[in-house]
Amino acid sequence: MKQEKVALNVNEVPKPQKWLILSLQHLFAMFGATILVPFLTGLSPAVALVSSGLGTLAYLLITKGKIPAYLGSSFAFIAPIIGATASGGVEGAMVGSFLAGIVYGLVALFIRLLGLNWLMRILPPIVVGPVIIVIGLGLASTAIDMAMYVPGIDEQVYSSTHFLVALVTLTVTIIASIFLRGFFGLIPILIGIVFGYIFSIFQGIVDTSEIKAEWAEITSADSIGEFFTAIFQKPDFIIPFVNYSPFEVLSGEIILIMVPVALVTIAEHIGDQMVLSKVVGNNFIKKPGLHRSILGDGVATIIASFLGGPPNTTYGENIGVLSITRVFSVFVIGGAAVLALFFGFTGIITATISSIPSAVMGGVSILLFGIIASNGLRMLIDNQIDLSDKRNLIISSVILVIGIGGAFIQVTENLQIAGMALSALIGVTLNLLLPGKESGYGNGTMFDDTDVSENKEHVA
Repeated sequence: MKQEKVALNVNEVPKPQKWLILSLQHLFAMFGATILVPFLTGLSPAVALVSSGLGTLAYLLITKGKIPAYLGSSFAFIAPIIGATASGGVEGAMVGSFLAGIVYGLVALFIRLLGLNWLMRILPPIVVGPVIIVIGLGLASTAIDMAMYVPGIDEQVYSSTHFLVALVTLTVTIIASIFLRGFFGLIPILIGIVFGYIFSIFQGIVDTSEIKAEWAEITSADSIGEFFTAIFQKPDFIIPFVNYSPFEVLSGEIILIMVPVALVTIAEHIGDQMVLSKVVGNNFIKKPGLHRSILGDGVATIIASFLGGPPNTTYGENIGVLSITRVFSVFVIGGAAVLALFFGFTGIITATISSIPSAVMGGVSILLFGIIASNGLRMLIDNQIDLSDKRNLIISSVILVIGIGGAFIQVTENLQIAGMALSALIGVTLNLLLPGKESGYGNGTMFDDTDVSENKEHVA
């Protein structure tokens, strides 16, 4: 098959008049999903945008400017952040995120020293696929609660208005995903949120008081200095040793809630790198190396934990943008990161994001969380995992029921291993103990980094 030509290669700089548009396109592609995670977990969307931008810039630096990947808020950490917050507050979730980033760094070191085979033994597709399904389906009740019930009250009160808004948002998102092409086909989540927001205004469930306050402050500015002060505001950062002491909130429960998830997201990261390598035509697993890309993910997550943002991960949405546009320039990705920083420090944008009704986010979450679960199923299919094999059937079944069913082990009065973390640990244990390990690898290429061509052809 003939190799598609490249519009801009990895290290090429776009012309100034195109640079902004190309970077905005990547920003819009990641925007809806990135702000959804802090919205669901009670974190600041502004901080999430800032940590996303800084994390992406750090990633580009660590990978020597050779991998055009954008990093945004990780969906896999939604339930763990909620659980860690319940245990140790938002500060506890940040400590857990920091430790997850450290796990990334350790795995990167081991890969650099030992290669990939050891990781394949721990996390074959038969373990990773079902755990990803657990991540998606475990969040299903969160999406439905947001879609159906009145927010902000302790008891669940059904609201037909909120559910209608959620269904309209979901419908528009589905239509945009299926029927729109080109640039608009890359941002169905954002389109769904915008339409849902507009519909919510007519339904009378949008609180615009913060937006009006921000706008009033901007329009009442008497000087250029006051004008810029009104527009640009410092997000609500949560900084260790400034706002809290990490050692006071660290607990064994937080470690067990957050750290095991890192192993699952690392496996997802490897899959993203495989796809990205094939899209661009450069073997990023070999050069600059998988250890660098995983380290970049870990550093981005650590940066987020220092600011009060959710853990970061490479975004499939932005890989889709690369695939369609054939613009692989890391300068475009870097431009999107700078724009994310700008948005994070812009008060009126933050106020607008905060005013989005939970029903709107519930509507898009119904689709997004289902897609996460479907991606786990796709991993099993792509790797040709044989579920007629008793070993595979047992491992996947146990992971699914324990993870979705909410099983937990009470270690001490204040320490338990629950949900996804427990299902992942049991899945890894079963895979290591049961005979016939080769069947868990399937016949796919989850960790095969040899079938990636080097693309030299591009258009200036």
